Amino acid sequence: MYGSLEISTSGMVAQRTRMAVIASNIAHANTLVNSQGEYEPYLKREAMFSPKNNGQMGVEIKEITIIENSLREQYMPESPFRDANGNVMVPDIDPTTEWVNGMQASRAYEANVVAAETSKNMMAQALRLLA
Repeated sequence: MYGSLEISTSGMVAQRTRMAVIASNIAHANTLVNSQGEYEPYLKREAMFSPKNNGQMGVEIKEITIIENSLREQYMPESPFRDANGNVMVPDIDPTTEWVNGMQASRAYEANVVAAETSKNMMAQALRLLA
């Protein structure tokens, strides 16, 4: 029984991390400079899941990958970072796609909460039957 709680808890932790990565992508969709003010467009990130190791049940975030080719050209002739044609490489982050991914992560988190509550109720019923 405790295994099902472990699975649900690990799913909630993983989805929470995934939501944080998605929120970061949305927040930095227009970021062109780093903290030192140098031109360095934000690159999209994705949370990669994997099953837990060492006989544990559940999932974990294996890594947060940076998508190297997540830039696109945008015509911005007024930008100091423009090329000879007036184009600037900007983050290729679609807010709609990120919002949908966020909703999916939120629903998966909610499903894990329901699974954990159901497991808890089943354990309580079993204890009542034994008592």
